[in-house]
Amino acid sequence: MNSQVDTALAEKLRASFARQSLMTTFAAELTAIRPGECEITAPILALARQQHDVGHAGLTFALGDTAAGYAALSLMPEDAEVMTAEMKINLMAPARGDRLIATGRVVRAGRRLTIVTAEVEAESGGQRKLVALLQGTMVPVAPA
Repeated sequence: MNSQVDTALAEKLRASFARQSLMTTFAAELTAIRPGECEITAPILALARQQHDVGHAGLTFALGDTAAGYAALSLMPEDAEVMTAEMKINLMAPARGDRLIATGRVVRAGRRLTIVTAEVEAESGGQRKLVALLQGTMVPVAPA
């Protein structure tokens, strides 16, 4: 498999990502796009912390789900869009750090169902710790 996505696909994914107001609110960035893999990074802002002063599970889930979705979209036909059909999360440790890095990957791309995973790591002082694993199913949808 080619390790690079073509320029048109990368532009499509970046334009789609830019339309996500939640990702904008979280100051998230699409930091890597590869066929079947996507990375999103976001600081753990005060607006996304919970009462123990660590990243909220909602932030963790949103980043993992979005990274997995764009990983799936990277393998779908050019005119497709993507939606989550279901997603499960295992929270493994508090999201303690300066930022979160979510890496979504395609496990199996089918015509109707794409099985995905995502790992979310918290980074602090250059050290990363795995804080969540997600697994789910993405489906192609017609563009709006």
